[in-house]
Amino acid sequence: MKFKTVNDICSLVRGSSPRPSGDPRYYGGNIPRLMVTDVTRDGMYVTPQIAFLTIEGASKSRPMQKGDVVIAVSGDPGEPCILKVDACIHDGFVGLRDLKTDIVFPPYLYRYFKFNKLNNKSQAVGAIYKNLNTDQIKALNIPLPPLETQKKIAAILDAADAYRQKTKALIAKYEELTQSVFLEMFGDPGENKRMFDSRTINDVALKVTDGDHATPKRADKGYKLLSCRNVKQGHIDFTTGVDYVEKDEFDRMFKRCNPEKGDILISCSGTIGRTTEIKIDEPFVLVRSAALIKLKRELLNPTYMEYYLRTSYMQAVMQRKSNSSGQANLFTGSIKALPVLIPEMNLQNQFATRVQKIETQKAQAQQSLEKAEELFNSLLQRAFKGELV
Repeated sequence: MKFKTVNDICSLVRGSSPRPSGDPRYYGGNIPRLMVTDVTRDGMYVTPQIAFLTIEGASKSRPMQKGDVVIAVSGDPGEPCILKVDACIHDGFVGLRDLKTDIVFPPYLYRYFKFNKLNNKSQAVGAIYKNLNTDQIKALNIPLPPLETQKKIAAILDAADAYRQKTKALIAKYEELTQSVFLEMFGDPGENKRMFDSRTINDVALKVTDGDHATPKRADKGYKLLSCRNVKQGHIDFTTGVDYVEKDEFDRMFKRCNPEKGDILISCSGTIGRTTEIKIDEPFVLVRSAALIKLKRELLNPTYMEYYLRTSYMQAVMQRKSNSSGQANLFTGSIKALPVLIPEMNLQNQFATRVQKIETQKAQAQQSLEKAEELFNSLLQRAFKGELV
C-alpha cells in the first residue's frame, strides 16, 4: 500500500478570526463560520449553525469550500469533519484545501483521521490528546490504496457506523422516556403545581460531603479512586480513566466520605451537576471534584432523587449556584441549600419501578452498542492495515 503525507495531498491552512472580536463590521452577517461546538464526535458532515460573518469579516477569516475536510486543533483536538456548505473556519481548526481528489476520497480520509485520533494520541503535545499543530498534521502518513478501494472501505465503515449511531439514538430515546415519565408523575419542579412538600437537601440527607481535599497517595492497583470525570448522568463511567489507592489510604479517605450503594453522586468541579445514584456494591473513594449525598431513605427514594436532580430545572439551579469565576465549582454549602420536592413515598416507589423496566431495556441496547463499538473499532483497525478489502 502506498503512503503519502497530508502535506503531499493538500494545502493545509490554519483557521482565522477577524479582530477585534464582536466587531459588527465583521460579525453577524450571513456567511457561516465553523466553531468547535458545531463539530460532534459522531457526525461526518457539518453545517455551521452558531456563528456568522459579514462579507468583510469573511475576507479577514479563512474561507473554505463545501466538501473540504477540516480538523480541530483545540476544543476536541484531532476531531475531523467535512463541510456541508461553504464556510469560514475558526482559529481552532486547520483546513485541507485543494485536496487531490483524484487519489484521495474525502470520506475515506475522514475515517482515517478518526482512526488516527483514537490510536495515535501520543503524537499530540502533552500526556493526553490535548494539543495539535499544523506541522504534526502535515507530517501524518496516510495509507492510500486505489481510489475505488478507498470508496469500498468508506462504504463498509459508514454502514457499521450507521448501526452504531442507530443504537446510540435508541439509548437516547430511553433517556428521554424516563425524563418524560418523571414529568408526567411529578410535574416540573420549577412550578411545583402539585404542591409537594419542599425542603433543602440538608433537611433530607444524613450526610452531604465532597471527596478528599488532600492529594491522595495513588497506587497502580487497589481500590478505585474516582473524580468528577467518572460521574456521568445516570451512571459511573470507568472508561474515562480510573486511579487507585492502597488499603491504608482507602481507609483514611473512607472515614470522611463513604460512598455506598443507594447514595447520590454529583460532579461538582469543572462540568458540574452530572448526577447518578450509586448502583454498584464495589467500594471506592472520591476526590474533591465529586460530592456525595446520603439520603434519609424514609423521605426519598434514591432513583427519584437522581432524576429530580437531572431535570432541566435543577440542572439550571446548580449552574447558577456554581462559582463560575475561573473553573465552575459547586461547593457543599450550595448543595445543602438546593431545594428538594418530596412527593408521597408510594409515588416515588412507583416511579422507581417504572424506571427499572426502562433501564432493563436500555441495558439491552447498551450491550448492543458495546458490540457495535467493538465491530466498528475492529473494522477501523483492519481498514488502515490493508486487511478490510
